[in-house]
Amino acid sequence: MLDWRKNNTCGACNVAASRRRATPLFWSALLALTIGVSARAAEDVLRVAVLSNSPPMSYTDSAGQPAGFNIGVANALCEAMEVRCDLQVVSLQQVIPGLVAGEFDFSAVSLLNTPERRAKVLFSQPYYRSNSIWFARPGVAPGAAAARVAAVAGGAQLRYALAQGWQTTAVSHHSEFPALLASGKVNAVLIPMATALTLRQEPLIQSLGLQTKVMPQNELSGDVCFAINPAKPELRDRINHAFDRIKRDGRFDRLNTEHLPFRLQ
Repeated sequence: MLDWRKNNTCGACNVAASRRRATPLFWSALLALTIGVSARAAEDVLRVAVLSNSPPMSYTDSAGQPAGFNIGVANALCEAMEVRCDLQVVSLQQVIPGLVAGEFDFSAVSLLNTPERRAKVLFSQPYYRSNSIWFARPGVAPGAAAARVAAVAGGAQLRYALAQGWQTTAVSHHSEFPALLASGKVNAVLIPMATALTLRQEPLIQSLGLQTKVMPQNELSGDVCFAINPAKPELRDRINHAFDRIKRDGRFDRLNTEHLPFRLQ
């Protein structure tokens, strides 16, 4: 006859032994899961370069936070990709070098997709087309001997002005233009189309009678895109899919209406 007490005791021993063997496996699995979650959390934060003095596309609001059309688009893209945006304010001339150096994952900055830039970084699909604007005192034409033009460092407009051999002043931010124009230190600025809309409303220059001229040159007009870290082609694909999504679901159009007086698409 079998001794059920002995068998029961052995069974209990086996269960206890199994539990002892399972415990290290449980903690190992839990540790691996925790590490995996932490790694995914780290990957789910994208460093996004933004500007702070380029209204209405991007600026600092009354609460000291980044705001504007490009900021809204960046946040919408990150929501569509189910990641978190870490917005990092930089100057325009820091954008391309920062992406090349791996300091940012992408930039929510309106950049013309030029051959020079394509050689350094990746670009998203275009989200609008832009022209550059010559905004000057009456009688001051592009290339005139008397023209003294200002443009933002790092921009296609400054690069073009320098290539033409014009008398050129480089500035760090668009917000410097009104004082330069009002003081007469410059008598023209070369700026992106969206910036011209805001600059025209500046009280400091209302009395100057400034006139605008569209600059159709290839170097100053074309597709406007977000730039992406050149080491992350997969991120470019994700951003392009996210652009498609926010255009389909209406978020892009709502941001357009909120921030701009004209339709981008």
